[in-house]
Amino acid sequence: MNTKKITTKELTLIGLMTAITCILGPLSIPLPFSVVPITFTNLAIYFTVFLLGWKKGTISYLIYLLIGFVGVPVFSGFSGGPGKLMGPTGGYLIGFILLAVISGLFIEKFKGKLYMYTLGMVLGLLTTYLLGTAWLSFQLELSFQQGLLMGVIPYIPGDILKIAAALLLGPVLRKHIAGIVG
Repeated sequence: MNTKKITTKELTLIGLMTAITCILGPLSIPLPFSVVPITFTNLAIYFTVFLLGWKKGTISYLIYLLIGFVGVPVFSGFSGGPGKLMGPTGGYLIGFILLAVISGLFIEKFKGKLYMYTLGMVLGLLTTYLLGTAWLSFQLELSFQQGLLMGVIPYIPGDILKIAAALLLGPVLRKHIAGIVG
């Protein structure tokens, strides 16, 4: 049995990226026509998986979710608690788990291939959109199309910019962090 223990440096980076997600997650821009705000959580996840890979990046996000679940106001609009996960935007919060896994796998498995990083991020985001929209539609008794209009379509331009920022800065950050932690 080959078990790799997590190092203190790796644990520190997981904690650091969880903290960054806790800082960026509550920062949100409410839109008057939707219960879904613009957030920076997915941007934090992109940077996290660039730095930590899919496994540790997903662990970092799961810790963030747990912190928010117990009531610490780290979700959008400085909210927290189980009600947030069960509310209309809870599907997006859960969908971000798959965003971390999918985008992180592509980043990890296709080193140096920017087009594959992009594909992984887009696939992860589409999965998040699907889960989030399905839950939003269920919670608010909307058709799936209405859910898309309320919870996806207005966010696509911003999400494209977040992916572009992650693609530009993620590899640079990973290179610098790798130099620091060895």
